[in-house]
Amino acid sequence: MTDQQEAGFDPRAFRRALGNFATGVTIMTAAVDGRKVGVTANSFNSVSLDPALILWSIDKRSTSYDVFNDASHFAVNILAADQIDLSNQFARPKDDKFAGIEHEEGVGGAPLFSDCAARFQCELHQQIDGGDHWILIGKVVAFDDFGRSPLLYHQGAYSMVLPHTRINQKVEGGVASSAFQGRLSENLYYLMTQAVRSYQADYQPKQLCTGLRTSEARMMMVLEGDSGLDTAALQREVDMPLREIEQSIEILKRKGLVSEGAAGHFPLTPAGIEQTEALWRIALEQQNRVFSDVSSEQLETFKMVLRKVIAHC
Repeated sequence: MTDQQEAGFDPRAFRRALGNFATGVTIMTAAVDGRKVGVTANSFNSVSLDPALILWSIDKRSTSYDVFNDASHFAVNILAADQIDLSNQFARPKDDKFAGIEHEEGVGGAPLFSDCAARFQCELHQQIDGGDHWILIGKVVAFDDFGRSPLLYHQGAYSMVLPHTRINQKVEGGVASSAFQGRLSENLYYLMTQAVRSYQADYQPKQLCTGLRTSEARMMMVLEGDSGLDTAALQREVDMPLREIEQSIEILKRKGLVSEGAAGHFPLTPAGIEQTEALWRIALEQQNRVFSDVSSEQLETFKMVLRKVIAHC
């Protein structure tokens, strides 16, 4: 019996208490001598900017430890909100966790996954004894920032990012603290840009929680209305650079949300249709919340004015 057990220390209660600290979710990977390993971990953290150091910890009983110990490098794959299945794949014991999983080789052969929130490729810098875990400190030699909404872990369950209610709080009197003053308060251009910023600050994080970038979500909502569009037509509809469109299409195809149709068209798959419905629900909920105290007649007038501005410009 350990000293903690004798003192009445409950490890399970301790673990539950630790679960109140929300973390991101990563898959740590490494390879050496033809052996590849990957483990789901939420112990990742930054250590230093100069030099660029990060750390994570691995259970001393882990069958993957020998590879991490022998490998010269390891990779940190920070998962995006829609990568729960990938997280589960590497959280469970399996003979070959990489079976059927697309990945590329990073520095030292460490596997890298696509569509993550970010990735860090690290040289093993230091290893520290930390009780029943080894603490591995890595020196970052390369990284990718994809800017995707991250997958979170909180109180034993997966979670996702949502904006804090305080972000959109108003000052006393009901006027936003960032409201324009003086003549700007009568300038339609500035009112419109302020309105878009305010609307987007609340709406965009909810959309990102689907695991799709803004460009990918916009693409799917356009394709739902007309899956017969080719790349050139898509560029006219979504007003995005061609390179961004091509990258978004590749990601959506890889995620099984669109397919390659005839003549370079991109119809939604059944999974894509389901995902697009979720995007429209988020959009409608936001619209209903923001305009809940606006009459239908006022809303139609507002739409008419917006269409007139769009057509004029």
